[in-house]
Amino acid sequence: MAISNDKEFKTALAGLSTAQQRQVAASFVQRVFALSGDVRIKAALDAAARADVSDAELTVLSGAANTARVESFTQCGKETDWSAQAGHFVAKAAVACVKAAEAGSNLAWDAAMHARMARTCQTVADGAGTENVEAGEQYRLLEAFLNS
Repeated sequence: MAISNDKEFKTALAGLSTAQQRQVAASFVQRVFALSGDVRIKAALDAAARADVSDAELTVLSGAANTARVESFTQCGKETDWSAQAGHFVAKAAVACVKAAEAGSNLAWDAAMHARMARTCQTVADGAGTENVEAGEQYRLLEAFLNS
């Protein structure tokens, strides 16, 4: 299945089980993890990538990832520090990977959008403008996941 736009991407993600959404979401966030480097985020991503992660693990890791998210928000400051903002979006993406699933939620979509924002912040911080190829890479990762 070739995915070429966000409508197809979101539909394909919605068709996955919650466990599958967590796994593919973790792969999206792994691509931007270097923009954060927080060990709590790494732990959340490692767990979300596992098919056998327990609800108890997710609860603990969700709390830790959320704490990292809150701390990263306070580091952004009044004057926008684009690198710090990128780290904040990585943390938000990780929280999406491990949060409790609600009816009708699309954890992977949420993680993908935050990962894209992290990459956009990074390109602005680097002075490269807002050119962002993250969506195409996410399409490729989802296609690979669906074909495995």
